[in-house]
Amino acid sequence: MNLDQIFNFAQEAFLSYKNLSGEKKADFLERIAEILEENRSAIVLLAVRESNLPEGRINGELGRTTGQIKLFANLLREGSWVEATIDPADPNRSPLPKADIRRMLTPLGPVVVFGASNFPLAFSTAGSDTISALAAGCPVIYKGHPAHPDTSKFVGNCISQAQQKSGLPSGIFTHVEGGVKMGQDLVKHPLAKAVGFTGSFRAGKSLFNIVGNRDQPIPVYAEMGSVNPIFVFPQRLENELVPLAHSFVGSLTLGAGQFCTNPGLIFVPRTLAERFGNAVSDAMQDVSAAPMLHEGITESYYKSLTELQLRSELEWVKVPDAKHLINASPALAEISAADWMADDFFQEEVFGSFALMVVYENTAELMAVAGKLQGQLTITLWGDRTEFNTHKELINLLEEKCGRILFKGVPTGVEVGYAMQHGGPFPATTDSRSTSVGANAIKRFARPIAFQDMPSDLLPDALKDGNPLAIMRQMDGNWGK
Repeated sequence: MNLDQIFNFAQEAFLSYKNLSGEKKADFLERIAEILEENRSAIVLLAVRESNLPEGRINGELGRTTGQIKLFANLLREGSWVEATIDPADPNRSPLPKADIRRMLTPLGPVVVFGASNFPLAFSTAGSDTISALAAGCPVIYKGHPAHPDTSKFVGNCISQAQQKSGLPSGIFTHVEGGVKMGQDLVKHPLAKAVGFTGSFRAGKSLFNIVGNRDQPIPVYAEMGSVNPIFVFPQRLENELVPLAHSFVGSLTLGAGQFCTNPGLIFVPRTLAERFGNAVSDAMQDVSAAPMLHEGITESYYKSLTELQLRSELEWVKVPDAKHLINASPALAEISAADWMADDFFQEEVFGSFALMVVYENTAELMAVAGKLQGQLTITLWGDRTEFNTHKELINLLEEKCGRILFKGVPTGVEVGYAMQHGGPFPATTDSRSTSVGANAIKRFARPIAFQDMPSDLLPDALKDGNPLAIMRQMDGNWGK
C-alpha cells in the first residue's frame, strides 16, 4: 500500500474505533500483551541479536512493555481519564437561560509513531507511544527503527494478530519501514493528527520543524535528549563520598550509558571535587567496556569524546579506552562552573557512559549554573535535609528546568505508573506539558470537545445523566460519581 492508502484505511478505522467502549479497547490491549507473552522466547532472541543488549535486560524490557499495556487497559476500564465535565442547563436563569454544556476528551485521529533505537520493545513497536495512542482511540502508523527491523516486524505482527482476534479493522495499526524520507512523508501527510518520537535531538527537531510547515500544524511529542544533571551539596558528599561515587558510576554506565536518563552532568563543590573525582575514577576501573547498540552509535560516542578532548577547558579524570568497533568504555572530564557556563557546547548530550563533572565554588555560582541550565528530563539533588532547606531558592529554580526532580537515588529507572512524568522543557522534549511514560501519556492523543444541548440519547456514555459508566465526573464544579 502507498501512504495515501495507509492513511485512508487508518482514518476509516478511526471513525469506528474512536467510539469503541473502554472495555473493548482494554480487551484489545490485553490481547496484545497476551500474544507478546506467548511469543516471549522468539521476541527476546530477535531483540538480543539485533540490539547487543543482554538477555536479562530484554526480558525485563518485555515485562515492562506488557506491564504498561496492562496499565492502560486498567485506565480504560476505570474510565475517568476522559475528564467528563457537566454544566447542567438552567432554563429559568435570568436574564438569559443557561445552556446544557458537557465536555470530555476525544481521540485526535491517526498518529505517526517512530521507534527508538535504545529500547527495541518498551519505546518501540508496542511501546508507550503506540499503546497510549491506541488506548486514546487513535489508529497508529508505526515506522520501524532500522536498528532492530526483525524485532519490530515480529512485534507488529503480534499487534495485528490481536487486532484480528478482537474483530477490529486492519487500519487500526500499520507497520511501515523506510529511511529519513519515509519519516518525513509520514508526518507531512494531511491525515496525520499527531507524532510520537523518541530519539536524538537532531532527528526530533527536524520532524518538529517539518510539521511546523504543514498547512495544518499538528502536535509533535518528541523526547530528544537530556544530560540529567545531579547537584551535589557538600555536607552529604562529605559523609557519603564513596557510596555516592559508586551510585553515580552505576547509573552512568547502566546499559553502556544508553538510557535517556543516564546522568551525564554532575555539579560538585570545589572542596571535595578531587576526592570525588578519584572515587569515581576508581569505580570506573571496575566497569568493563560494554557493547553499544550498533557500530554507528559507538562511532558517534568516540567522535564526541574526540571533539571534547580538543577543548582546553577540560581536565580528564578518567580517559576513555582506545576506540573500539562496538565496545565503549566510560569516561569522566572535569570543568570549572565558569567555563561550563561560557559555552553551551558543554550542555550537549554525549550518548554513552561519559559525564562532565562541573566544579562550583559556592551557592551563588550554583544559582548562576541553574539559571544557565537547559531543559532536562530529570534533575537529581544529593543533600541532607538541612541542605535542602537552605537551598529552597535553588530548588525552586530547578523545578522550572525539568520534568522530574529527585531528592535521593539516581535518575535511571522510570517507574510506569499513574504519577510518572517523563518529559521536560525544551530541548529535552518539544512539549513540556506531556509525558511519554505513565498513565497521563494517553492525554497527548486526545483533545477536548464540548456538546451543547445535545439530545441525551446521542451523548457519549461518559456524559449521560445517571453516570452509566460510574466514572469520576465534574458536575457544577464538584467532582464525584
